[in-house]
Parts: sequence; structure tokens; C-alpha cells
Amino acid sequence: MVVISRRTLRDFGKRHADARGPLEAWFRIVQNADWKNTAAVRDQFKDADFVGEKVVFNILGNRYRLIAFIAYRVRTVYIKAVLTHKEYDKGAWK
Repeated sequence: MVVISRRTLRDFGKRHADARGPLEAWFRIVQNADWKNTAAVRDQFKDADFVGEKVVFNILGNRYRLIAFIAYRVRTVYIKAVLTHKEYDKGAWK
């Protein structure tokens, strides 16, 4: 899969150093994936939540949330936001 935008991950990692490793691991897994549908995503990320057209990934034991849109047909994952759990709960990302 092509991941857009890695910069979002780097910027979040600068503010939350403990998230750097898990975000990099997430990136490597997704970059090497070939997801055709939501079931394929769920095979690799059992705790991924599908909210409307977005996918919510838990990062670092649910401490952080990565919100993405996946265009399966063109094999692209668009990172919309990486949030702390507190920011996520406010719901502005919806």
C-alpha cells in the first residue's frame, strides 16, 4: 500500500516520543500490505475500527489513535490524523 502522508506520523512522533516506534512499525506493516477490503485490514489489525469511511487504528495499546481513509482500488492509505486518546474522544475528527 502507498501511505500518504508519512509526515503526519513524523510530526506526531516529535510531540509524543513514545509513539515513534509504534507508528514506524504501523507504517512498515501497511507499506508492505496489499489490502483488498476491510477483512484484509482486520486480519493484520484485529482491533481496527471502521467508522463510516474511515479506519481507526489503535497505537501503543490504545494510547493513541491513527485515523485513515483506505482507497482499496488504488492501494492507498491516506492518514487523516494521529490523536491522543483524549483528542480522539472529543470527536472533532469525525
